[in-house]
Amino acid sequence: MTMGLTVTPLHPLFFARVEGVDLRAPLTAALAAEIEAALDRHAVLVFPGQDLDDDQQMAFGLNFGPMEEQPAAVDTHKQRLKHAQMNDISNLDEHGRLLQADDRRRMFNLGNQLWHSDSSFKPTPAKYSLLHARVIPPEGGDTEFADMRAAWDALPAAMQAKLRDLVCEHSLLFSRAVLGFTEFTEEERVKFAPVPQRLVRRHEGSGRLSLYLSSHIGRIRGWLVPEALALIRDLTEHATQREFVHRHVWRQHDLVMWDNRCTMHRARPFEDRRHPRDVRRVTIKDSRPTLEQAA
Repeated sequence: MTMGLTVTPLHPLFFARVEGVDLRAPLTAALAAEIEAALDRHAVLVFPGQDLDDDQQMAFGLNFGPMEEQPAAVDTHKQRLKHAQMNDISNLDEHGRLLQADDRRRMFNLGNQLWHSDSSFKPTPAKYSLLHARVIPPEGGDTEFADMRAAWDALPAAMQAKLRDLVCEHSLLFSRAVLGFTEFTEEERVKFAPVPQRLVRRHEGSGRLSLYLSSHIGRIRGWLVPEALALIRDLTEHATQREFVHRHVWRQHDLVMWDNRCTMHRARPFEDRRHPRDVRRVTIKDSRPTLEQAA
């Protein structure tokens, strides 16, 4: 307990619950620093019982850096939320109705059920994500998180040496193709063109090394594609073993904040053609591309 915060670990390796703060109120610099220190230690934090509106959620996020300018999505002209910078991670259309089964947005959003790190497909990827639950289904729709620092630590030294300097290419085109979604416009194909990212990163806040995996990976530079994808699949299976994973069961008004530099996550299925799930994400940009960061 520090600065009035109570931080309770919920997993032996990472993930903690934070109580003793009202996120609707402005944060002092000292309190924001305490929260960031807790993220450096635990990687994922849940703040239960935070009844926030969009403006309050965005104001809280801005304590930790600049927001991404625009979410990566399809059919972005069909806007439901008032802020273009906020990610609409829901199954609702612009009129608040359940998305039709064959809606492009629904097909695209199924990719959230693959293990990934947010915005790894952007030249400067995401640092933090802040996901807030407004409406949750009666069953399902949980989110699983995996600790990439612990996954790195558990690799044999020979494998660590093999991976240390590899550079991968990430794209939404790669991750959606895994599910058979290839119906992108030419404009979207240009927008989602592959970008390079380190496979192994040094986490700035803790100094620890971390795998930087994501379903958005489609190539390793200098490798034949089949060999590259076989390695990425093996690493993903290793990194998402149960010992590295925590499953968050959502309650209304939970805000979950995580560090994309050292975690992966995935949504779990629910009856999305019967029940609404309205969760909204604010995404904080990292400082610079991974190839420009200290290794």
